[in-house]
Amino acid sequence: MKAYIFPGQGSQYVGMGKDLYEKFPLAKKMFDTADDILGFKISQIMFEGTEEDLKQTKVTQPAIYIHSVILAKLAQNFAPDMVAGHSLGEFSALAAVNAISFEDGLKLVAKRAMAMQKACETSSGTMAAILALDDDKVDALCKQIQETTNEVVVSANYNCPGQLVISGSVKGIEAACIAMKEAGAKRALVLPVGGAFHSPLMLPAVAELKNSVENTTFQTPICPIYQNVDAKAYTETEKIKSNLVAQLTSPVRWTESVKEMNKNGAQTFIECGPGKVLQGLVKKISPESEALAVEI
Repeated sequence: MKAYIFPGQGSQYVGMGKDLYEKFPLAKKMFDTADDILGFKISQIMFEGTEEDLKQTKVTQPAIYIHSVILAKLAQNFAPDMVAGHSLGEFSALAAVNAISFEDGLKLVAKRAMAMQKACETSSGTMAAILALDDDKVDALCKQIQETTNEVVVSANYNCPGQLVISGSVKGIEAACIAMKEAGAKRALVLPVGGAFHSPLMLPAVAELKNSVENTTFQTPICPIYQNVDAKAYTETEKIKSNLVAQLTSPVRWTESVKEMNKNGAQTFIECGPGKVLQGLVKKISPESEALAVEI
């Protein structure tokens, strides 16, 4: 069975999608539509902008979504048995399996990006990658630091065994990095991100996204989507919607998601989007599985 997987923030690169725009009329049409919806030339930023331009949340999230959904629409024999997306990638996955239209998905992603940006401006937060420390140990240390410092520190992305990203206030993350290294982490590296994604510090963004999600038409997807909040498969639209909103302040359970898809028959994972980040994670989580890039 085949699982199509869709990447999140961090997979962007300068020039992304330019080859698709030049080769495929459908891609050109979708890029032009995206420019109209967003009210600025995101295609130009993707094709010719700098790395700094692409790092802006209001650009990064729509850019990855656009690129990923175009690839899905152009993919040879696109017939997934199941899909999943890493954080933002969940929106790309939903558009790819016809749960939402490309246009509605892009509007939601743009709204999400702006709401998250506003939340970042409300409180100064950051994230850090913790390498080579058990998930349980990282969870316990986060809890301990929260209790002793009263700062926000939580596990945010369970990416693969030995790679977990934590999220929280700047002071909380600084204290956590020291504690993680003392506990035996190979590295505790603060990431160049503008906020504490997938933590309680994203709470100000919830109401705005919830309102947008509620006002968007969702259809039953053509196959189950495994959602980040609990790594379970969903096809029921109301549950999908509530999970999308909950994802803002909940951890991304990627390791569990891949294992759950494996358990339910996935043997081949096809990454549909810029970069190869998810292929690398799948190989670490499930070495016996095949991990490929999408073919067009």
